[in-house]
Amino acid sequence: MEEKLRRLREILREVYALRRSAALLWWDQATKMPPGGAAGRGEQLATLGRLAHERFTSEEVGELLEALAPVAKEMPYDSDEAALIRVTKRLYERETRKPAEFVARLARHTSESYAVWRRARPENDFVAVAPYLERSLELGRELAGFYEHEHIADPLIAESDYGMNTKRVRKLFSELREALVPLVAEITEKPPVDDSCLLKELPAQEQLAFAAEMVSHFGYDFSSGRQDLTAHPFAVKVSTPQDVRITTRIRPGDLRDPLFSTLHEAGHGMYEQGIDQNLAWTPLDRGASAGLHESQSRLWENVVGRSRECWEHFLPRLKERFPGHFDGVSLEEFHRAINKVERSLIRTDADEVTYNLHVILRFDFEVAMLEGDLEVRDLPEAWRGRMREDLGIEPPDDRDGVLQDAHWYDGIVGGKFQGYSLGNIMGAQLYAAALEAHPEVPEEISRGNFGTLHGWLKENVYRHGSKYTSEEILEHATGSGITTEPYLEYLRGKYTEIYDL
Repeated sequence: MEEKLRRLREILREVYALRRSAALLWWDQATKMPPGGAAGRGEQLATLGRLAHERFTSEEVGELLEALAPVAKEMPYDSDEAALIRVTKRLYERETRKPAEFVARLARHTSESYAVWRRARPENDFVAVAPYLERSLELGRELAGFYEHEHIADPLIAESDYGMNTKRVRKLFSELREALVPLVAEITEKPPVDDSCLLKELPAQEQLAFAAEMVSHFGYDFSSGRQDLTAHPFAVKVSTPQDVRITTRIRPGDLRDPLFSTLHEAGHGMYEQGIDQNLAWTPLDRGASAGLHESQSRLWENVVGRSRECWEHFLPRLKERFPGHFDGVSLEEFHRAINKVERSLIRTDADEVTYNLHVILRFDFEVAMLEGDLEVRDLPEAWRGRMREDLGIEPPDDRDGVLQDAHWYDGIVGGKFQGYSLGNIMGAQLYAAALEAHPEVPEEISRGNFGTLHGWLKENVYRHGSKYTSEEILEHATGSGITTEPYLEYLRGKYTEIYDL
């Protein structure tokens, strides 16, 4: 059995070397690659994807897992070996249902579609990208068809949020929408917050340097990472925890984009950097789910990064970094500005209160398209109608409507968005549990000490990687499965104070 386990690890190391090489090529395409490289890059990614898939789904891996599975059941559930066998077997059974040809075809489509989207969005050209979106929808349906399911979206949700399904997500999102639509209406009836202190022309490199200073304090390790500019910010692991990269973007005249997108992606980066290195080069060396991953990006971006305590420490440093630009700006004024609630068009720019309404719209449209109740050609108009209904605002064009997110244009339609709001929910649960364990955390944050919070998250979330499911991690850390109550309590408490509701 020891020899079989050693051989399984050997093969998995090859598989994940291929997959991380593909991740490096994807990072290059999104940050440095000239536009002319898109077609060739698609072939490279398709080849690496096919090779990794064929190696992982080989008959040898199946035989090894068949022999090891009974042994794993006799091991302690929390042992690394039992988890490796358990999770690899689950993924093997899933991946063997995908033909290698499909994997290569999907990788090629992803690269081509993303390249077209990068050109189409600035040009407000939905017509150009619509055929690719149709193809993404077809591929999503094709992928779902490889698995047994109650609802066509279930296998696609499980791809990134294992343990969740359409019914559970709809229930959670219904609770959010029911609470948030009236809260948005109540807040936006109040006089708008003045956020002019954030709307300044500042040197781009200095903005990036200040954001890097913040996330270094949080715990992101630049000796094992880097930050670059891209059209749609993301984080990616391209080897083991020694190389986890983040990206951001600059918007002239607005400090928020480079600052808070850096905080967001650093949350992802710290998760990956914090995974136990004994899990490296295996399926356990990644976050447990998209939702749990997003819980960390949203926790560090919003719960911490937009807190009054955080800026007690960083506002004086912001004033030092940009002399004269923030003179006379009080902590209260700055705190209100970075937490301004407004009816806005762009999901990634949305405040905490409206953000989930953007996500729920996308999730509902994914499901409707998969069910055949919404055609791609009708998506722009459906988008405008739902934005009017939930947020009281309508995009003037497709650039700030259906074209704004890369997600439907870099793979399949289905299972792409639910993780964002699941992350908000879980992030609030985890932060509440951290405060219960360490009530001193807010006071420490006000002094620029993030070590206790980061250490608690590393111990209770990060180090486990995918050794446990996201709900197992959540239940162990908080004593509860996923629930919206802590998140809604957090939002009501914070914004009742800011807006005097």
